[in-house]
Amino acid sequence: MEAIATGFWGSYFGSVGLMLAGSAFAWARGLRRIGINAALSALASALFVIAFLGWLPVGGEDTATRMLAHVATITSSLLAYMLLYMLGLLRQRHAARKAAGALAFGAFAVLVGGWMLPPGQALTLSAGVACALGVLALGTAVRSALRGDRLTWAAVAAVFCMLVALAGLSWTAIAGGKVPWQLHAVSALAATGYLAIIAVVLWGRYSYLIELRQVMAYGPAYDPVTRMRSHAETGQMVGAAFYRHDGEPLAVGVVAVAISNLYALEKLHGRAAVNHALFVTAARLRRSVSGGVDMGRLGDDGFLLLLRNMRNPERLIRLARAVVARLQRPVALSTSRDPAALESGQTYWEADVGVGVLAAAHPNIRAASAVSMARAMSRSAWAYPSRIAWYDQAAGQIAELPPDEAVQSR
Repeated sequence: MEAIATGFWGSYFGSVGLMLAGSAFAWARGLRRIGINAALSALASALFVIAFLGWLPVGGEDTATRMLAHVATITSSLLAYMLLYMLGLLRQRHAARKAAGALAFGAFAVLVGGWMLPPGQALTLSAGVACALGVLALGTAVRSALRGDRLTWAAVAAVFCMLVALAGLSWTAIAGGKVPWQLHAVSALAATGYLAIIAVVLWGRYSYLIELRQVMAYGPAYDPVTRMRSHAETGQMVGAAFYRHDGEPLAVGVVAVAISNLYALEKLHGRAAVNHALFVTAARLRRSVSGGVDMGRLGDDGFLLLLRNMRNPERLIRLARAVVARLQRPVALSTSRDPAALESGQTYWEADVGVGVLAAAHPNIRAASAVSMARAMSRSAWAYPSRIAWYDQAAGQIAELPPDEAVQSR
């Protein structure tokens, strides 16, 4: 294989690695079915490519040819089943069992028929059946797309890419690898496109399930603008954070965030711009925090972050500084509700942020008092250059958070 062809296939296997990493991430977040589907899509297509490029360590030409026939039949049946699942045609158990049984029986029949033929003809039969499954899957995807399901148009593009890659790889295998590098390039690009489109579709499904899980967890108190707990649900979050099940108080880190210029933004550019600003601010907050931090809305202009069972106050201070640094970055807001203009915002806005930091470690501090005090400090922080206020135990008053060296000395 020429170096150019090797480079194209290298990009494809890089896409396989990225998709496997994404599947591991989805699995770790509890979405096991999404992770399994992504991993199987990547591994099945990679096995098909490796086999048809002649990279399997199989001795003997006849044995290698029959191995290719088996790989083509099994992987094409598996990919066809996963495509039907992605199109939503296998949501009912009896439909899934019926499709799985039909594909398994068809694959078994092709494998048995292949053993009655010479190795070369068996490979041709398996490649032809794989192409036929691809054409059938393409027709199914087009029919679903014409019924009004927009997501299936991505499936149509994915199946088309798969057919192009399948035809190129079959040609390469039947010709014994003696094909021009242009065919390798087209096949590799088509295979990479297939994985990329499948990843986009699965990511859409993953995002939908993540948001659905939040909605089911928060119920009517879910805030769709920020995808967080609403102000009412935040009160329950505070109560759960401050007390164990036995009623024993916990040491909780409280970070209140207040934004002072949302009212002016609404008067100048309307409610749509405010919703966009809240959406971006909440997304940046989620990227600023690590595990073990609960988040929720705090009024119309603020957010609340809680660190349960806080053992290291320095982590609380680092979190506050990270929040200020990220939220103060300017953002281009859209003032139109037209979907086509949502990403072409021309209004540059910078959040006027104030952050209040409170380590509620004293057993006599109540949850409501701690949140109220942190919120008051966040509004006082608007007057400080660092935009962070804390309760100075030595002075007995609210003050600006000093530099790291001064905090450590206290």
